[in-house]
Amino acid sequence: MARSSKGRGKLNRRVEILRAARKLMNARGLSGVTTRQIAQEVGCSEGALYVHFDGRLELLLTMLEESLPDMLRPLQTLSESVGRGSPQRNLVQALVGVHRFHRDIVPGTAGLFAEPELLTAYRSVLRRQDKGPHLSMKVLEDYIRSEQRLKRISSHADARMAAYLMMSASFFRAFVEEFFGKSKPAWTLFVERLVWAVAPGPGRG
Repeated sequence: MARSSKGRGKLNRRVEILRAARKLMNARGLSGVTTRQIAQEVGCSEGALYVHFDGRLELLLTMLEESLPDMLRPLQTLSESVGRGSPQRNLVQALVGVHRFHRDIVPGTAGLFAEPELLTAYRSVLRRQDKGPHLSMKVLEDYIRSEQRLKRISSHADARMAAYLMMSASFFRAFVEEFFGKSKPAWTLFVERLVWAVAPGPGRG
């Protein structure tokens, strides 16, 4: 029982460290995050961080890696919604979730360019694990093609280009909002227009 409690304690501390790193990254930028600041935020010694991570590079790399599954969650429901509800509404709901993820990661991804060693390591992880935006775009593309086969989305729509445009618009919009502040119209209204423009119903192609 004691061993189990100790294990849970280590796991909780690791989560606290990653949460503190993300909080600091959002407030100060990736290059402004130091192990000393993280330790102060968690309320532990700087040496305690090295029980869970070999160093700052591994800590930040883990923080970035663990955010990746959040990218696919909004799209999982989309894959299960083929033939159900409105295809345009399904795409809008998925892209609202994708945009929420993009807004969360923009500060970190922008900061990667100021951290060449971390950027190189992160690229290697993505390649090794076959992760990246191409997976999300493939989900969108496959969904559009499936709905086209059911004649619920115009056959004139280019599924691959539509997926690319939707994903690109989400990331660019997140970047603009982070850089300049809130944009108008709200993302939900913007993405509704976008979806109908690139993946309209069969009578609008």
